[in-house]
Amino acid sequence: MLLLAVDTATPAVTVALHDGQSVVAESNQVDARRHGELLLPSVDKVLAEAGRTLDAVTGVVVGVGPGPYTGLRVGLVTATTFASVLGVPVHGLCTLDGLAYAAGLAGLEGPFTVATDARRKEVYWARYADPRTRLTEPSVDRPADIADEVAALPAVGAGALLYPEVFGDPRGPEHQSAAALAALAAEKLAAGTDFLPPQPLYLRRPDAQVPKNYKVVTPK
Repeated sequence: MLLLAVDTATPAVTVALHDGQSVVAESNQVDARRHGELLLPSVDKVLAEAGRTLDAVTGVVVGVGPGPYTGLRVGLVTATTFASVLGVPVHGLCTLDGLAYAAGLAGLEGPFTVATDARRKEVYWARYADPRTRLTEPSVDRPADIADEVAALPAVGAGALLYPEVFGDPRGPEHQSAAALAALAAEKLAAGTDFLPPQPLYLRRPDAQVPKNYKVVTPK
């Protein structure tokens, strides 16, 4: 087994290789504006560090969000393209689940909240019983609107660190890790559990929309 994991749903451009037992190489860069520039070089970097070639990959793991439209689709398009070219399966995982799993690797047992920055003074968030068990569906909300639900719980992710007045005990990890995402995927594959389809979990409409009262002009 050799899993290639990628996630661009947050400002982190993160890539990892997992051989079914452990992570063999990873790359993590935080730059919210350069997902498209950084992702493919990061894939090349982890393959070179592991001494592997792309055709050795047996499955692709991708974070499906929630996340902003532009960044999220970079990882999803890249993952599905790799999987199609290689003829291997692509496994979708919630980005928040990857952060929760990483929090478990850092020693947080639960219950806790995961929150990432959704911009517009909002967060993407969900509650967890433990690093492998999500209790709520991912949501996007203003922090003040969910204060009663999250204040008593530890919280991980950039969203929690941005709003410490709402999230009662903000802590790391701050950014997504493809290494954690890959390890979670390897666990799920070994257990035979299901994955999400490689479809974006946006939770809200993109900023770019067709203007109202738009008139279509066709040639006569």
